[in-house]
Order: sequence, then C-alpha cells, then structure tokens
Amino acid sequence: MKAWAGVVLGWSVEMTQATRAQMTPDAFLIWERAESERHFFIKGEVFAMAGGSPRHSALGARVIGQLSRALAGRPCDVHTSDLRLAVTVDQFVYADAVVVCRPIALRPGSADVVTNPSVVVEVLSRTTEAYDRGDKQAAYLALASIKNLVLVSQREVRVEVYSRRENGGFHFEVHGSGDTAIIDGVEATLAVDELYGGVFDLPGDAP
Repeated sequence: MKAWAGVVLGWSVEMTQATRAQMTPDAFLIWERAESERHFFIKGEVFAMAGGSPRHSALGARVIGQLSRALAGRPCDVHTSDLRLAVTVDQFVYADAVVVCRPIALRPGSADVVTNPSVVVEVLSRTTEAYDRGDKQAAYLALASIKNLVLVSQREVRVEVYSRRENGGFHFEVHGSGDTAIIDGVEATLAVDELYGGVFDLPGDAP
C-alpha cells in the first residue's frame, strides 16, 4: 500500500491507499460490504482507514453522548462512525458522529449509504486536519441537508461550529472552556467542559 498524496483522511491517525483503486461507486460499495475494515471512496480511488487515538475515541463518544441526551424522544438520530455517508455521487466517507433527521434518505439502490445528514462532527487529528478542513469540509457544507458542521480539536479545548443561515451561507463560531456550543440545526448543545473533562490524560496525537 502507498500513502495518498501525503495526506491521511477521516477519523484515523493513519490511512493508506488500498490495493484496489479506480473502482466505480457501485463496485466499491459491493466490495466494501464484504470487508472487515472501513474505507473511504474518493472519485474512483479506495483508501483504507486505521483507528484513532484513545483521546480521539473518547471525544467522539462524549459528543455522541451529549447529542443523544439532547435529542432523546425527537425525530433525529445520533449515529456513530460506522455510518457511511455519500457526500457526492462519487465520494463516500465516515464521520465521528452524525445526526440524521427522519425521514432518512438513502443512496438509490442502497440500504446503508445516507445522503441527508443534518449534523456532522469530526474530531481533528494532526494527520487528518488538512483534509477535514479542506475537501471534506467543502463537500459537507455543499450538502443541502447540512445544518451544522462541528470540528473538535484533540490538542486543545476548542470546538468549532459552522451553522447554516437562511441565505444558505454559514456562520462560524469558536468555543472554549466554559462555553456551550449551540448546534442550532437540531436544537442541541455541547457543553465544552463536559466534553473535555480529563480527556488530556489519555494518549492523543503523536507529537
């Protein structure tokens, strides 16, 4: 396997280009469903994913916990990083946490590729941040269904929230210690200190 353009993608701390590449979207989905590992699919190329750090995992779990409490009993569901998203017709990705409001929309002919996420959360890693803030972020924000994109740092107490406005643009806010991040697209909040409490005791990104 070889590294892809020096950039690693998604929630992992390492990602390598899989041996199978230049597949069609349909062929990729058939192939990946039979695999034990998850992969990104970007314009015909396939990229294998590796696991994240304990700090990365804990932050993702805490985000899911807070959002699940906020959305209990409402027609929106919080999903883990196992949920496959179609952000373009030829780009399939995974996020650390996703909120999808019903009715769920699926890629035609698929029962496991969601096309209408309302909120996407990415926990940033040193090796993933360039892509998470670049092409992946642009693809998320271009989705008509997206109400909020949340970027969570694992190197400092910092939660960034992009919120869609009525004119289609996005408002950007940065939240730190003592703040409550408002996820207005689904009327939820994230308590920043609760999210980060004790998390820096866990191993994080390599220096």
